Amino acid sequence: MDMRERVNTALKQAMKDKAADRLSTLRLINAAIKDRDIAARGDGDSEGVGDAEVLAILGKMSKQRMESVRAYEEGGRVDLAERERAEIAVIEEFLPRQLSAAEIDAAVSEAISTTGATTIRDMGKVMGELKAKYTGQMDFGTVGPMIKTRLS
Repeated sequence: MDMRERVNTALKQAMKDKAADRLSTLRLINAAIKDRDIAARGDGDSEGVGDAEVLAILGKMSKQRMESVRAYEEGGRVDLAERERAEIAVIEEFLPRQLSAAEIDAAVSEAISTTGATTIRDMGKVMGELKAKYTGQMDFGTVGPMIKTRLS
């Protein structure tokens, strides 16, 4: 079952269960996927986005909510932070397991050796290799500096 079907199935189940908070988050996910579909159609892609793109959307949504949690906690709004955490929990149900630091380290080493990267100019090749294999399983914002240090 692809990601889009999993989200729609969970959406229907949330409607049946009358789980309002979960339903709201699932509708946000669905809307984000449809927005990306519309953007892809404008680029000439008639099928819409694939699973890798859906994983990227979910990862971005999760990251945005983590930032919101931090901001709400700093502002003393624990109630809003808890709501964001609940949304994160729903989003993360659809994301694959996050890799540990050791697994990320090994994946970066493998990608560098596979692409034959030797200088910082090869960083794009390494990131492309990692994104092809590990989308949704690691935060590429933290992986970028790691690659930079190794290739410097």
